[in-house]
Formats: sequence, structure tokens, C-alpha cells
Amino acid sequence: MNQLDTYLFLWLNSLHNSTLDPIMEWISGRNSWIPLYVLIIGLLVWRYKSKSVAILIAVILSVVLSDQICSSFFKPLVQRLRPCHEPAIQHLVHVVGNCGGQFGFCSSHAANSFTLAMSLLLLIGKDYAWVKILFVWAIIISYSRIYVGVHYPLDVLAGAGVGVMSAFISFRLYQYYLLRVNHEKP
Repeated sequence: MNQLDTYLFLWLNSLHNSTLDPIMEWISGRNSWIPLYVLIIGLLVWRYKSKSVAILIAVILSVVLSDQICSSFFKPLVQRLRPCHEPAIQHLVHVVGNCGGQFGFCSSHAANSFTLAMSLLLLIGKDYAWVKILFVWAIIISYSRIYVGVHYPLDVLAGAGVGVMSAFISFRLYQYYLLRVNHEKP
């Protein structure tokens, strides 16, 4: 499995060119998507008024959960070197920008982008069909992590799974909270 993951990584990472490099580096950037987040927060506050607080807490909880599961649990537990730090293939890896921390399993970028997409689908997807487009965004961010040389495909897939799971957990807590609030009203 590890060998297949390495071969797939090397093939996907080799599909680079000088025009795409800065674009993929920007897509992978931590702060590149702040305007999108501000837009989403503004939409939630405008559309859902006081209910937006509970929705935002659910989204923030899911992102924090996914990020911590990846960064504080899996990365130190698995200790899988990022491809750009792996001595056996390091010379073959096309790295764009900074290599990042030593360990890469699982991808926090993939987890956080998928948890945002899934959380918004679960929370407001009935009202806004466009939320499904965020999964394309999450896939592009996830692929960019392979492109820039910092994650194997399995890192990204595991991160996406953690993100989806975190969104479901947060959504269940949100539903539980709403049921409690509605039952406590006179």
C-alpha cells in the first residue's frame, strides 16, 4: 500500500509546470482563502441572523476537531515523513514553497477544507445548493498539497475522511443542542 501511494504521489507530483507552480502555492496557502471565509460568515449572519451563532459555532467546532485530530493525534502517532522530507525520494519530489513540518499523515489542509464543505452542506445545504461546489474547492486544495510536494495521496484521503467525520460529529452536536433548546422553551 505504501509503495503504491509513493508511486501515485511521484506521478501526480511530476505533473507540474512553471505556470501552475505559483497558482498551486497560492491555493495551498494558509491565508489565501480568508476572503472566502469572511464571505461565508457574512452570508450566514445575513441569512440566519441569531441562528448564525449556533451555525458558526458548529462549523468552528468541526474545523478545530478535524485540525486537532490530524495535527495532535495522527501526525505524532503515525510519524510518516512528508514526501519532501523522505530521504529515499526527496531528490525526486518537486517542492513548491516550504516543505512544512516533518510529518504529513494526515493532511490538515484536506481535513479542514472537507470539514468546512461537509459542515456547510449539512447545516445550510437545504437552503443553498451551491454549497456542493465547496467539495470541488476541497478537492483542489487537497490536490495542491500533492502538487507542492508535501503530502502523499493517502495523507490527503485520510484527511478528507477525518474532515467529513468531524463535520458529522459537529452536526450531531448541533442537532442535539437545537433539540434541547426547543424542548426547554415554554
